[in-house]
Amino acid sequence: MKARKCGATVRGRTTAGRLDPTFKPCVACCPPSRPVSLVSPTPSIDRGSLTAMSSDATPHVVEDFFGVVRLLGDGSVVRGDESVLMPAGPFPDIPGVEWKDVAYDTARGLKVRVYRSSSVARGRLPVLVYFHGGGYCIGAYDKPMFHSCCQRFAAELPAVVLSVQYRLAPEHRLPAAIDDGATFFSWLRRQAAAGTEPWLEESADFAQTFVSGVSAGANLAHHVVVHIASGKLAVHPARIAGYVLLSAFFGSAERTAAESESPANVSLTAAFDQIWRLVLPAGATRDHPLANPFARDSPGMEPLPLPPALVVVPGLDTLRDHMRRYAARLEEMGKAVELVEFAGERHGFSVRAWSEANEELVRILKRFVNQGATRD
Repeated sequence: MKARKCGATVRGRTTAGRLDPTFKPCVACCPPSRPVSLVSPTPSIDRGSLTAMSSDATPHVVEDFFGVVRLLGDGSVVRGDESVLMPAGPFPDIPGVEWKDVAYDTARGLKVRVYRSSSVARGRLPVLVYFHGGGYCIGAYDKPMFHSCCQRFAAELPAVVLSVQYRLAPEHRLPAAIDDGATFFSWLRRQAAAGTEPWLEESADFAQTFVSGVSAGANLAHHVVVHIASGKLAVHPARIAGYVLLSAFFGSAERTAAESESPANVSLTAAFDQIWRLVLPAGATRDHPLANPFARDSPGMEPLPLPPALVVVPGLDTLRDHMRRYAARLEEMGKAVELVEFAGERHGFSVRAWSEANEELVRILKRFVNQGATRD
């Protein structure tokens, strides 16, 4: 199937050559546009979280991500208050949706938040697995921006939504989060085979399982889908009917046109570079397979039976060229892929305050999921 560019043009504000001054950055999906400093002031740091510090010498700061994640020379990490980088909302609870947390990896204390509509007649619903954003180094499945988004997906698709917790870098560098994604799907496979979780046993149509994520979560979704398609990760009797990449967080050593088109984008790119240094294996470049799916050492996808993909690209996203390239390469391989661009939207718009663009995104996602029900 050919890639299609859908006309999902929505209202948005932009000012040529610089960020719109009314735009409030959100590092949970999109770093701020001011220059990155390695020694910037640190808001609300909990000194009790500083480990392995000598009593007579303070380790030097190797990386300081806006005072929220500080990596020190001895490998210890100091975390500040993430709320200073989160959007203000509002992120209201959605009526008619019930949710609960379930452990999927008790050894590591990792959970999945299960959402289902309480207003839909009981029956089997598609399963939407969702990985939150945050550059693999901040964010959490239970943050209000992700929680509210998953509630809306559960209510409006409707679907059983599974929002997955995973370990964060730099305490747990990649591929830790990818490994957690694989562990989760092993748990999901057991649920599909002989469920012990009542909500899933009652409501989940495991034959219509979709994998999705926003920003770093979209990167994670890609890697999990490739693992499944290659046969390295078994999910049967569950079946992956499609996958959805929202504002995917990919990179490469070579700069794209969008990354260098304006001072604001150059500044954002520097922040993304810093994230990659914090989360990739030590010493890795942005051409590591976990950052660049088409790098020399990345696993080939052409022979893999990938499920249909929906790639959602915000038109003002600094990373948009990476997303477009991803969809174009899938099309060249003959894979089923749909590319949807939202003019005037920025990285991570799907989890910001609800807007006309979000409403259109839900309509597109609902159509994609419903089409999955008719595929072999």
